[in-house]
Amino acid sequence: MSLTKAREMMDEALNLARTAAVHGEVPVGAIIVKDGVIIGRGANRPMESHDPTAHAEIIAIREAAAFLGNDRLTGCDLWVTLEPCAMCAGAIAHARIARLYYGADDAKGGAVAHGPRLFEQSTLHHKPEVYAGIAADESAALLKKFFAERR
Repeated sequence: MSLTKAREMMDEALNLARTAAVHGEVPVGAIIVKDGVIIGRGANRPMESHDPTAHAEIIAIREAAAFLGNDRLTGCDLWVTLEPCAMCAGAIAHARIARLYYGADDAKGGAVAHGPRLFEQSTLHHKPEVYAGIAADESAALLKKFFAERR
């Protein structure tokens, strides 16, 4: 994938993260892409929806699955601004997402490069390719600004 295309995809996720922040949600955004077309979008909204599972990745996965009419997102890529948590990493594996691209690391809540490192577990049936650090500085800056404004 070209650097320009990668930046375009992450810019879409960053815009969704900014939307989440405007609504008072932790600024995380995600998109699902199949064959170069965005088929699912999500911005964090657990507080607004009173749903602890309403993470950006879960919302994007649900939208993409509905679009495809299938619970398997084989051949799809997930772009997200923050390292997925254990819940989202589990959903990524269950959905059979081919590739995960994420921005900022999450040393406290992440479950891909940190914490339980879910995709390294031998019992996991599907492991996506993982590419970390795409627009990491920009993703981290959104989060830092969001939390600084609340302190």
